[in-house]
Amino acid sequence: MTLINQNIEQLIALCKTGNQAAQLEIYNRYYKAMYNAAYRIVKDSFEAEDIMQDSFLTAFTKLDNLKDTVTFGSWLKRIVINNSIYHYKKNAKYNEVPLDNVLYKMDDDDGVSSDYEFTNLKAKQILETMKTLKDSYRVSLTLHLIEGYDYEEISDIMNISYANCRTTISRAKESLRKKIQLMAEY
Repeated sequence: MTLINQNIEQLIALCKTGNQAAQLEIYNRYYKAMYNAAYRIVKDSFEAEDIMQDSFLTAFTKLDNLKDTVTFGSWLKRIVINNSIYHYKKNAKYNEVPLDNVLYKMDDDDGVSSDYEFTNLKAKQILETMKTLKDSYRVSLTLHLIEGYDYEEISDIMNISYANCRTTISRAKESLRKKIQLMAEY
């Protein structure tokens, strides 16, 4: 059986024995999602790439700490998110790098309906508007709406209380809503 056909539990067992081909297969399965998670937080392509690579190295060296191999993807994503927040906070005081388009531009002649293009445009506008939110609002909304974390997980990640997390996300949504309404008026 080739590595491509093996499930994650089998691959992790091979990784624990030092099998580099299994590590490469896991990397190939997860790197895009982990890069995107890092990129949405740090707002820099090169830094997101570095964070993703470091996170994979951390995960592979700490595989023995993983209690349930089925949860490898969420465990890895938690490592990426934590590393991304750490790097963002560390670098935020030094520079502000604009967020590139997260969504790709569709060609007009690709047969995609105008509804899709309209939805794609609205998603781009929302992501652009999210960049204008203050950092705690942007990070909490990204973790909640894009990454799918619940309030308890976000409060742990951001090191804030559960009530503060709910309040922050509520205020972030309201701030985003107001900014989008202002854009619609113009």
